[in-house]
Amino acid sequence: MNFALILFGLLVLSGVLWALDHFVASKRRSVGAKSPWWVEYGASFFPVILVVFCLRSFVVEPFKIPSGSMIPTLLVGDFILVNKWTYGIRLPVINKKVVEVNQPKRGDVMVFRFPADPSLDYIKRVVGLPGDKVEYIDKKLSINGVAMTQRDEGDYLHADRLYYSPRRAEKLGEVEHSIIVENDAPAFVSQITQYAYRDNCTYTSRGVTCTVPDGHYFMMGDNRDGSFDSRGWGFVPEQNIVGKAFFIWFNFSDLKRIGSFH
Repeated sequence: MNFALILFGLLVLSGVLWALDHFVASKRRSVGAKSPWWVEYGASFFPVILVVFCLRSFVVEPFKIPSGSMIPTLLVGDFILVNKWTYGIRLPVINKKVVEVNQPKRGDVMVFRFPADPSLDYIKRVVGLPGDKVEYIDKKLSINGVAMTQRDEGDYLHADRLYYSPRRAEKLGEVEHSIIVENDAPAFVSQITQYAYRDNCTYTSRGVTCTVPDGHYFMMGDNRDGSFDSRGWGFVPEQNIVGKAFFIWFNFSDLKRIGSFH
């Protein structure tokens, strides 16, 4: 469901009703006469919908984490806020950038429209920038021939399933973040689709090596063996970017998580 398009439709409809009531109908009514209920309600909703539409399109947009691909950074059920202007101001609905602000950096947690189905919003971490050579071999990440440093953080307890996974701290650009790597999971990429620039990637039994095309980004989940990401479905084009995730504002199961991500 394209919520932005639905909201835009409601904005246009309520705006037309408000304009008709304000500039036409109100001048034809006798003093003290009320406007029809459908005009009154439509016109009264217009300013509210306008404010919501502008905030959601240009400032922040709420999302709910639906899967465990970003564990341990983000958990299923986290409600997050996404900064809509940090990567540039875009026209709503068509998502076309009109004002340049910043470019995504390695380590950013980014929401984007899934390349294979733009009606779906995905969230992953930016790993490769345009032109980068990204290697994920034997579960170790290297970018342009430089290995990303890792250190052990002990085991991570999956509270919903009551089992432990090895947890590591990885330095990616200027960002140090936690990842989960399952020792008994295979190193090779098990799920691979056909995607644009597929020839930019080489798959082996030890992992994958990709060169990121211009205007595209290579995304990975922090739950490295539980994430279907750029290793399997390719690169994210710049025009699919939605924004940068920066804040957990609610979690029904764990109120302590509020504000724990930034």
